[in-house]
Amino acid sequence: MENTPVPTINPFSREEPPRGLYRWLPFLAVLRAYRLSWLPRDIAAGLVLTAMLVPVGMGYAQAAGLPAIYGLYATIVPLIAYALFGPSRIMILGPDSALAALIAATILPLAAGDESKAVALAGMLAVLTGFLCVAAGMARFGFITELLSKPIRYGYLNGIALTVIIGQLPKVFGFSVSGNSFLEETRNLIQGVINGQINWTALTIGFSCLTIIFVCRRWFSRIPGILLAVATATIIVGFFDLSVKADIAVVGSLPQGLPSFQIPEISFSEFGYLFAGAVAIALVAFADMSTLSRAFALRAGYEVDSNQESIALGAANIATGFFQGFPVTSSASRTPVAQSAGAKTQITGLVGALSIAVLLIFAPSLLKNLPQAALGAIVIFACVGLVEIKGMARLYRLRRDEFALSVICFLGVVLLGVIKGIFIAVGLALFAFIWRAWKPYNAVLGHVDGLKSYHDISRYPEARLIDGLVLFRWDAPLFFANAETFRDQVLRAVAQAPTPTRWVVVTAEPITDVDITAADMLEDLDEKLYAAGIELFFAEMKDPVKDTLKCYGLFGRFGADNFFPTIEHAVERYLSEYKK
Repeated sequence: MENTPVPTINPFSREEPPRGLYRWLPFLAVLRAYRLSWLPRDIAAGLVLTAMLVPVGMGYAQAAGLPAIYGLYATIVPLIAYALFGPSRIMILGPDSALAALIAATILPLAAGDESKAVALAGMLAVLTGFLCVAAGMARFGFITELLSKPIRYGYLNGIALTVIIGQLPKVFGFSVSGNSFLEETRNLIQGVINGQINWTALTIGFSCLTIIFVCRRWFSRIPGILLAVATATIIVGFFDLSVKADIAVVGSLPQGLPSFQIPEISFSEFGYLFAGAVAIALVAFADMSTLSRAFALRAGYEVDSNQESIALGAANIATGFFQGFPVTSSASRTPVAQSAGAKTQITGLVGALSIAVLLIFAPSLLKNLPQAALGAIVIFACVGLVEIKGMARLYRLRRDEFALSVICFLGVVLLGVIKGIFIAVGLALFAFIWRAWKPYNAVLGHVDGLKSYHDISRYPEARLIDGLVLFRWDAPLFFANAETFRDQVLRAVAQAPTPTRWVVVTAEPITDVDITAADMLEDLDEKLYAAGIELFFAEMKDPVKDTLKCYGLFGRFGADNFFPTIEHAVERYLSEYKK
């Protein structure tokens, strides 16, 4: 459908933030500003979206280790919940490939093959994830998702993609594989292929579905490739009765009716295990959602509140967990479908939820001949879209250390499991940050003819030093981990100066903070330098850092005259006192 101008009425704009009930239920603001001319587009987009929601939801449920029907339950409820609480004008929530492996890794070891137990565990996992997201939004902790840097997300997504693809390939090949780890599943898959366990009819169906989806995506974008593949496969399997004649695994008739309200029953020991998984899922889910919502908001010319986004995500997960679902997040594939189909508001999501509900109430057997190979192909297609190659190549060219971090995250997810892999990668990222702050760049500065100010003598060998003056720059905050290093580097600069030093001027513009350990170090350094006949000064220190030194009593100890607004002022003062 053709694109229409962005609405001039913006209930979500930060220039006019919603208040009261409109803040907590943004859908009321949508209704207040809604135009009847949008309704046909929202309905049409919802119907188009449904064709993708059904097979994708079922496929991701099975990728998470659950029966396909629960993927539809986990599609209906989030769409309704997010429509009520979500601040984004267009956002589709539901099962997602980025979470499937996380969910499976958390619940399947506890379920031990018990399907009803797995459903209960998945429901409680969604509830815990939801409460974490709501708490983070209420506390305005949206910044937490920044822990997932691009290298970590690249490694995580690549690891997830490979893990899920290996898990879905047996469906496409037409046989089952068991294994407690990625390596074990891979070995058993290869062994099954070598031993001739392939069901060639299933492989033909799966490969054909993949081909149809990729071709439509690449050359015929207006044709819904997933719908075409699913419909064709279902009709062929039903017409030729391939589930019996060729032993093709199919979904079978779905339970009739809508999901019922249930409180998931789990043990206390299981609760603790699920909580760790919920933390990882909440972090990943909100990181994906905040990135996607900002991208679409920027494209459409409005802004969203990331904390309200977290609350909406939490509400959707809580509701889903109590209605037999599993953790959900935003969809980077279905949201663009809704937008390109002409969606204007969250009414599109409600239409999609209603359409699936009608399917479950009046035609649950419609998809009974849908082959598992087709669902596997859909999930594999989605996972191929997760693979990040260009980003990894860019990291390799520009930042080898971050490339290594991404590879470690990838290997951690693949070899140790999704949850452990993520936490290891986040821990390494934090350690890398601390390491860079622990051993930051520092330099002695000199004057370069023809250039303003003073520059690093290691970068400008022609720079001239001023006799008796050491200009020392430290490119990091001063805190407990690097305080001793700072002192050692200052003393080293003094020792290596070509002439006896009278003044040390710390060019402190890059220093953004000084903690109590570093403050004590500065006091000790000042005493050591004073005993050697050397005075300590600071130039270009930020006012908030000066305020911190005042709280420590150091500003008064050094004296206001020992702080210069610029390096030039410090040099001018030094030359006026020691001019020959």
